[in-house]
Amino acid sequence: MAKLPKPAELLKIDYKPPETGWMDTPVEFKPGTYSYAGKPESLNLIGFPNPRTWQPTDDDWQLPENWQEIILDGLRDRLERFRSLKLFMDICVRCGACADKCHFYLGSGDPKNMPVLRAELLRSVYRKEYTLAGKLMAKMVGARELTLPVLKEWFYYFFQCTECRRCSVFCPYGIDTAEITMIARELLNLVGLNIDWVMGPVSACYMKGNHLGIQPHGVVDSFDMALDDIEDITGVRLDLSFNRKGAEILYVPPSGDVFATPGTYSLMGQLMLFHEMGLDYTLSTYNSEGGNFGLFTSNEMMKRLNAKIYAEAKRLGVKWILGGECGHMWRVINQYMDTMNGPADFLEVPVSPITGTRFENAKSTKMIHVTEFTADLLRHNKIKLDPSRNKGIIATYHDSCNPARAMGLMEEPRYILDHCVEWHEMPEDTIREKTFCCGGGAGLGNDENMEMRMRGGFPRANAVKYVHEKHGVNMLACVCAIDRATLPPLMRYWVPGVEVCGVHELLGNALIMKGEKKREENLRFEPLQNLEDEVAEEDANV
Repeated sequence: MAKLPKPAELLKIDYKPPETGWMDTPVEFKPGTYSYAGKPESLNLIGFPNPRTWQPTDDDWQLPENWQEIILDGLRDRLERFRSLKLFMDICVRCGACADKCHFYLGSGDPKNMPVLRAELLRSVYRKEYTLAGKLMAKMVGARELTLPVLKEWFYYFFQCTECRRCSVFCPYGIDTAEITMIARELLNLVGLNIDWVMGPVSACYMKGNHLGIQPHGVVDSFDMALDDIEDITGVRLDLSFNRKGAEILYVPPSGDVFATPGTYSLMGQLMLFHEMGLDYTLSTYNSEGGNFGLFTSNEMMKRLNAKIYAEAKRLGVKWILGGECGHMWRVINQYMDTMNGPADFLEVPVSPITGTRFENAKSTKMIHVTEFTADLLRHNKIKLDPSRNKGIIATYHDSCNPARAMGLMEEPRYILDHCVEWHEMPEDTIREKTFCCGGGAGLGNDENMEMRMRGGFPRANAVKYVHEKHGVNMLACVCAIDRATLPPLMRYWVPGVEVCGVHELLGNALIMKGEKKREENLRFEPLQNLEDEVAEEDANV
């Protein structure tokens, strides 16, 4: 891993464009700003083309002899299949409304990280192949041949996009630049150009049912450890079921919350809540992953990985599906499920067995987000909470990109926080649909890419720093497993003293359970600060 510069060095951002034109400025693979190549064993497992050992810094990328033909044929095929791609290629007027909206541009000053110019990397080749002006006047109208330097440029910059879609919010024509990145990555995959932090999780999920490649017995062991921790903290032993046919609900968490902190604390809070509500649910050891790195690979792979959720729901005979605190899972479910694997007519529209609420928004997918479920319980006064157990925690809320922009999930997490912790909003232009990305999504959350992650995450960190200094915020809550993996190093780098958690960790801290012992620790085994007040009150009464 490249040495990470100090924050003061990273803040020396030069927004002055290079003196050479963008077509004449070659790409440079700088240590700390690119991701390692996908491994051949991962590509072999899922049947992807051109598996071999290589790295982006190699002179020879070991491409097929006809690589240009393969990519151009692939582009032609996608233009015929996806009307939106043709539209996005043609309607951009390069107004610049998106230019300063990308976190990677704001953090790096590289003009090719402006969404409009990143899209031009692909659009310029499209013009050369598919427009009369491009064929006749080439560079004069922003058209160019697909060459090896262009291909290297594609790899570098399309794997510096987290597909967060913030730029799309500001586009007056509604161009979804994330979908342009998705198509570009598909084209790169046709000749074996991909990154390990995507292909590793994809192949593991395809073979084992989760991104980490944990086998079924390992999944059960991990949940057992979470149950042991819950019992130590609360005195209540939870009973989970796996692969149980006939349960009402299939619960699908992201694997990051099963195997790594701080996500495990949020998972514990959800399990405690389900137990307290007497929920009839089961987990699958074969589909132990809600996330879908296929979204960062190709439409076909996204479809293949999403199918396992519904295949397990059908096999187990459940009525509906409850999804955990994941991010990109919800873009796949909410925006693509219907035309990929749906409609899920064998399932029922989700109805809360506790409140009777019918979730009509999930009429097609038959799947709801856990914060929707929990917020509904709170609205019906079904949960007993003691917010004082979160004393000492002053939170803010990070709208995770995909639940916020792809699902519109903005009020439910805030409603939960209102009931269990003191918290403060970040500035208005950095939250809700305008939220800034963590800087490490879409497969970019690896160590070798750390400098670019810190640059891309700077706008989000800057907003956190504002509320940290103004309100004393020391906890950043979110509803995305990737966020819970990428935001901790971002906070340690830019805003020391701020930790990261899931929304349900804070709910679990405050949750009053039947039969619980006197709670002395939070879900991180840290002493509860409200006990100090109780001791002081007892001393005063003596």
